[in-house]
Amino acid sequence: MVFVGIDWAEAHHDVCLLDERGKVLGKRRIPEGLEGVRRLHELVAEHAEEPEQVVVGIETDRGLLVQALLVGGYQVYAINPLAASRYRDRHTTSRAKSDPGDAKVLADLVRTDRHNHRPIAGDSELAGAIQIVTRAHQNLAWSRQRLVNQLRNTLREFYPGALQAFGTDLAGVDAIAILEQAPTPYQGRSISQAKLVSALRKAGRERNLEVKAAELQGHLRAPQLELPPLLTNAYGRSVTASVRLLRQMNLELAALEQELTASFEMHPDAEIYLSLPGLGFILGARVLAEFGDDRTRFDHPKARKNYAGNAPITKASGKHKVVLARVARNRRLADACHLWAFSALTSSPGARRYYDQHRARGKTHNQALRALANRLVGILHGCFSHRQLYREDIAWPTLEAAA
Repeated sequence: MVFVGIDWAEAHHDVCLLDERGKVLGKRRIPEGLEGVRRLHELVAEHAEEPEQVVVGIETDRGLLVQALLVGGYQVYAINPLAASRYRDRHTTSRAKSDPGDAKVLADLVRTDRHNHRPIAGDSELAGAIQIVTRAHQNLAWSRQRLVNQLRNTLREFYPGALQAFGTDLAGVDAIAILEQAPTPYQGRSISQAKLVSALRKAGRERNLEVKAAELQGHLRAPQLELPPLLTNAYGRSVTASVRLLRQMNLELAALEQELTASFEMHPDAEIYLSLPGLGFILGARVLAEFGDDRTRFDHPKARKNYAGNAPITKASGKHKVVLARVARNRRLADACHLWAFSALTSSPGARRYYDQHRARGKTHNQALRALANRLVGILHGCFSHRQLYREDIAWPTLEAAA
């Protein structure tokens, strides 16, 4: 067996090869790209006869280099950078650090402790494509929320009437349509009800146009403090720019959602995900993308729950014991599971009962949702293990059925 550690960077990568006894077989710095991969394969071929004899440790699970290693037939382990840092402290107390030294640390780690780490999952190309689109969708949604927060802060500085009119729905079609035509308090007071109705109709609203327009006009014409005209116009220009960006973001999000739904429906696991309460096309695709579809990745429900970040951790020393929420986790998956648990409250009586039981024991809303999400992840694992759709009576047996 040959053990390879790769300390990757943007322009170059440091490589270290060890044998089974820990002897250094070779070190090299390779460039990024096709030439670097060729040199890596040549170096490995000098010491290993078959690709299956090569075990690689690297601090990332994606990218062209990782994909080239997987295609080459190597066993690749994605090591968490924090774990690699702690492993380095096992062998040195001077806190010395270098890129070639980190490559040796990674090679030594997969030589002695790879049984404590997961190899990179062999997900299908469709699952990989779904992951790329879901993460792009989520990144854009987060960017839109940041822009909404900036817009809200700007309106609070000079245009409180707009905040009263639209509240927190500043990314909605009504707010975008009106703020494009009335980005300042003066324009808000001047716009007629007929123009408000026309703007709402163009934005897509079909019902209660007159009522909504009268309500908006009342907020926009309400007395408020104002800044000097020069400052107001400058703020208005900022509002116009933000609103135009929000409009385009909404269009791109809608396009990504259509592509995401189409890709998710093609996946063979989509039927199981959609059978679970609280999961629709977008949220189900996000959960699928982060868990992947490699059946060998999670051999036990606890492994899946730990990866989702909902299972608690216990710190015990002597007479002291405390149970805490898991901080080191996949943030995207934890966010998706939180929304999944919240959505399941209205579609699953068993989920609602489980949540209410935790609240009755004094748990907070987030703690109860985290416990429910942990239970739902276990149910999902059971559905995959038995290859059957979700059933409420099996997932949440009543006390009489259990007896």
